[in-house]
Amino acid sequence: MRYDYLIVGAGLYGAVFAHELKEAGRSCMVIDKRDHIGGNIYTENISGINVHKYGAHIFHTSNKKIWDYICRFAEFNNYVNSPVAVYKDELYNLPFNMNTFHALWGVRTPKEAMDKLAEQIADSKTGEPKNLEEQALNLVGRDIYEKLIKGYTGKQWGRECKDLPAFIIKRLPVRFTYDNNYFNDRYQGIPIGGYTGIIEKLLDGIDIRLNCSYDDVRTDKADDHKEADTYDRVVYTGMIDEYFDHRLGRLEYRTLRFDERVLKDVDNYQGNAVVNYTEYEVPYTRVIEHKHFEYTDCKGTVITYEYPKEYEAGDEPYYPVNDDKNSRLYEEYLKLALNEKNVIFGGRLGQYRYYDMDKVIEAALDKAEEELKKA
Repeated sequence: MRYDYLIVGAGLYGAVFAHELKEAGRSCMVIDKRDHIGGNIYTENISGINVHKYGAHIFHTSNKKIWDYICRFAEFNNYVNSPVAVYKDELYNLPFNMNTFHALWGVRTPKEAMDKLAEQIADSKTGEPKNLEEQALNLVGRDIYEKLIKGYTGKQWGRECKDLPAFIIKRLPVRFTYDNNYFNDRYQGIPIGGYTGIIEKLLDGIDIRLNCSYDDVRTDKADDHKEADTYDRVVYTGMIDEYFDHRLGRLEYRTLRFDERVLKDVDNYQGNAVVNYTEYEVPYTRVIEHKHFEYTDCKGTVITYEYPKEYEAGDEPYYPVNDDKNSRLYEEYLKLALNEKNVIFGGRLGQYRYYDMDKVIEAALDKAEEELKKA
């Protein structure tokens, strides 16, 4: 068949783009190398619980246009992200707020907390921060850094904080209220029934081919003995360096290993959806208990331990390593991408940046609108 667009990746960016173009009368084929749609927001029902197979995803935005858009495809509950952090035998609320400060220092009023925080910062203040450790100390002082930032960040990035660039932490949210809501965004929640249903609706009526990589399609097209599908434009949401066969070198990523456990004899394992483990000696960064995302009262529970690791070929890439070296290399790949006249590079991997879900949707909608204006 002939298609107007081949969309590589059935995640959120690809699905939104495909939906908008299909609604405007364009023909699209979506491919994905995995055996399911949804990319990293894929959810799977296990024992009556919608499990976030690739880590916790909480939708949040202050953009009403984006909120109204996503609500066309799902009903959202009123879940509020309120993670807790465990350091040794101590437990703290996140983000840093009056509950955190009370647990750390016994303070009860905002003024007491402000004074203590100012004292902590003054005691550890450096000049212009040369690394992430100095940046964090300048922002929140020694206690918060040592207990809630140092170990967790070291595990997440696989490097000591003193070996990470300062710009990774531009600011740290500090609240002088007893408010455990992690996000400041006006709209927040989890889609009832999981995220996979959203992608199914977005891709309704669109040709989909799973277990199919872009290399498979390129090989088909180059093989004279096959009747290959044809397409005028490509939307590529995979790794930008992989598209160019790593000709300039490999961009670096961090990835995650998930240890998922179904506990049939435990109805409530940790009392919260997200619990972070900030001590470096604990090898995982957090434990997710999925049933708390949707307030299900079914028997048993499902938990997932998240272990960060360095990306290797064959892994799923999650987090771009946006240090100076990788940023420079990405800029070189971007120059190559601009010469690919019939290819759009989009999403987290195609643009080598971390995107929240609302920003992914916004970017896909903007690009779809731009494409339709060309017609």
